[in-house]
Amino acid sequence: MSAKVEPGRLYERVAEDLASAIAAERFEIGQRLPAERVLAQTYSVSRPTIREALIALELDGLVEVRMGSGVYVVARLPRDGQASATDIGPFELVEARRAIEGEACALAALRITDEELDELAALVAEMQAENARDVDMSEDADRRFHLLIAQATQNSGMVAAVQMLWDARARSPQYQLMSSKAHAAGVKPRIDEHAVILAALRSRRPDAARTAMRDHLTRVLDSLMNATEVHEIDQAQARIAAHRRRYAAIA
Repeated sequence: MSAKVEPGRLYERVAEDLASAIAAERFEIGQRLPAERVLAQTYSVSRPTIREALIALELDGLVEVRMGSGVYVVARLPRDGQASATDIGPFELVEARRAIEGEACALAALRITDEELDELAALVAEMQAENARDVDMSEDADRRFHLLIAQATQNSGMVAAVQMLWDARARSPQYQLMSSKAHAAGVKPRIDEHAVILAALRSRRPDAARTAMRDHLTRVLDSLMNATEVHEIDQAQARIAAHRRRYAAIA
């Protein structure tokens, strides 16, 4: 494995290097990959970047994520003979949304109409109703909520930027796999957070609106990290060892 990653899309570079190591038999079939923390240190990247790389390898059928155990090599070559198409990394995408949609929300607070506020309220109610029935429909209402805020800025550049990020989310196979993991973990659009955003927009206060949107998307990042956490054996063994040392000291 390379100790450094060349400039470019970080998770893709990490995935390519790990795939090359697997193909070169530096990892055996059935072998567990190094812990996420170790990989992050090896490549000098963040843990979300490593998580994105592992999702890409999982899509190609090179590794299998075993919850509570780790990430294991299951094939030497991608199932289709070549690596899958890649797009903006899932965590990278939410990070970009936090920056751009935070500013869009601040601008919208100054320009949003009463009719648009009513539409947003209806979308929050729709999300709440669909959360109990169909999470895909709830997420569609979530998308329309965020795009309506962008439209309320009355700035075509802002609308285009937000639309591009949501389009990337829809087409990214990496995001789709991560989203399925999040659904399995019970992650759904958070009604309370959208209500806070709506209240900030109603107050016509840009700073409050920016903060509400950024806080919401920070929690989205956190929930996606939690939903895709592997809880590797090394972590469990470290906790067990710590407990044993503590009880031995008491005895």
